[in-house]
Amino acid sequence: MERKDSSSDEDDDRENLIEQNERKLQNHPRSTFHIDDVDGGNREFRSRIRRRLSSLGLLNKKFMFAIFLPLFIVVLFLSTDVRGLFSADLSGVRFDSFSDRLRESELRALFLLRQQQLGLFALWNQTFHDSPPISSNSTNNSSSSSSINSSASGTEQNSVIDDLKFAVLRQLSLNKEIQQVLLSPHRSGNSSSITDAGDPNLGGSDFDTCRKVDQKFSQRRTIEWKPNSNKFLFAICLSGQMSNRLICLEKHMFFAALLNRVLVIPSSKVDYQYNRVLDIDHINKCLGRKVVISFEDFAETKKNHMHINRFICYFSQPQPCYVDDEHIKKLKGLGLTMGKLESAWTEDIKGPNKRTVQDVQSKFSTNDDVIAIGDVFYADVEQEWVMQPGGPLAHKCQTLIEPSRLIMLTAQRFIQTFLGKNFVALHFRRHGFLKFCNAKQPSCFFPIPQAADCITSVVERANAPVIYLSTDAAESETGLLQSLIVLNGKPVPLVKRPARNSAEKWDALLYRHGLEGDSQVEAMLDKTICAMSSVFIGAPGSTFTEDILRLRKDWGSASSCDKYLCQVSALKVVGGVHSMYYISLSHLCTILSCCILQIFEV
Repeated sequence: MERKDSSSDEDDDRENLIEQNERKLQNHPRSTFHIDDVDGGNREFRSRIRRRLSSLGLLNKKFMFAIFLPLFIVVLFLSTDVRGLFSADLSGVRFDSFSDRLRESELRALFLLRQQQLGLFALWNQTFHDSPPISSNSTNNSSSSSSINSSASGTEQNSVIDDLKFAVLRQLSLNKEIQQVLLSPHRSGNSSSITDAGDPNLGGSDFDTCRKVDQKFSQRRTIEWKPNSNKFLFAICLSGQMSNRLICLEKHMFFAALLNRVLVIPSSKVDYQYNRVLDIDHINKCLGRKVVISFEDFAETKKNHMHINRFICYFSQPQPCYVDDEHIKKLKGLGLTMGKLESAWTEDIKGPNKRTVQDVQSKFSTNDDVIAIGDVFYADVEQEWVMQPGGPLAHKCQTLIEPSRLIMLTAQRFIQTFLGKNFVALHFRRHGFLKFCNAKQPSCFFPIPQAADCITSVVERANAPVIYLSTDAAESETGLLQSLIVLNGKPVPLVKRPARNSAEKWDALLYRHGLEGDSQVEAMLDKTICAMSSVFIGAPGSTFTEDILRLRKDWGSASSCDKYLCQVSALKVVGGVHSMYYISLSHLCTILSCCILQIFEV
């Protein structure tokens, strides 16, 4: 019974699903010769025909559409000019309102950039034509120190003006680049729908963003060094390392000139071996007379009677002459005898007083043959005069204290081999600098990412392809620094002096003369390479950096782009700059801010 019901359900499903194939079952077998009435026969005939047609699907609308669509396409193709249809000018048809808005925005941005460009050109030309000349306070100024101060102030003002000019020039370049990017989609072939003809010209187009600084050597204030050949000043320098000692020697030379004495260079047994890094004979040749002698020559002159007649101490605190007992013992070990140490005045290295030429001559002039005044590294005597380019002494050379000829030739060969003419030199002091810098406000110790940003900005301005790195930093720091110094999508190489390699000939002179591997020679070589660079970035507070800057000023290689690391010079001297430059800088910021905001609003 259940099977019968199940069969009946399947029959019902079949009846429902395929209704068009329904057939009536006869209760009795049809005879071949059975004939119905005519109407019934016709109806049955038509029903059969209809069922046959239905089974073939000719009455289905989908099949009808499939048959007539190809016929319609064939007729349309034969009756239409297909080439003319597809070549019709559709430029007037607006397909996408978004693309139209995009085009309109781009053109609006181009217009705003053009206005910004015109404003920047006007500011540029105003900066060139309205710059007041920087000179001394007066041609009749009788005070040489006032002239030096005026010149220093003028140098600072020129630095600010150069920074402003470079900022404007950089924005002009960026403006032009943005215009070209926005304009590129609207170009057709070699022509464009918007031309950039008629750009204003740059007034003073010969502006060098990192030009050499005119040191005005003709305006130097100098004195003649004409010593008595039998009067000597015995140099003593104990502060710090080689750079500090060289500054101390330079000040000793000034004292010797004021006191008309020959300067005795310290012995290598109690100090550095100066003749390995300095050319002592060079100093004498520059002055045209013997003004400096080695300790060995002094000993030869005095035979067996080397005696310091008077020890007149410049500093009295923290100890007389800033000389400890250990050094006194070393001097006596050289065969020197000396009297008691005496102080010329009360003077502490922690807060030295400003002293004049008259002060020195009144306190240290004596008829004694040999005198010593102790370490004078911290002495502040006519500081502006002493630190002027070329120094305070009259001579016929660029500078008196400079690296030996062997070191200078080696530096030139290294630059020719690895760096080329245009390079930035970086003194990146790290070891022991963290504590030193953190004692200052603000700190001069910068995180690697911040230092990299500062260095990159200088490299961009100098347009230099490579950086020479003089550093005591660990590889972990220099490696990170290298990875972060990227300009226009390309890393800027940091080059350090490689280890000795017999296949390389740039350092052959040092090797042949037995100077290779000497730490002081290598430090002086680093200084020399940095001093010969196109642009120099120094470590603030480092005497190593200060000695490089001295050489650059004296050699005439100092650049307007020379900086201490992460120093913004415009912020330091903006108060002393003519008000026109302050207004111009404000005007520049206003132009850039307004135009950029309008572009983004578009």
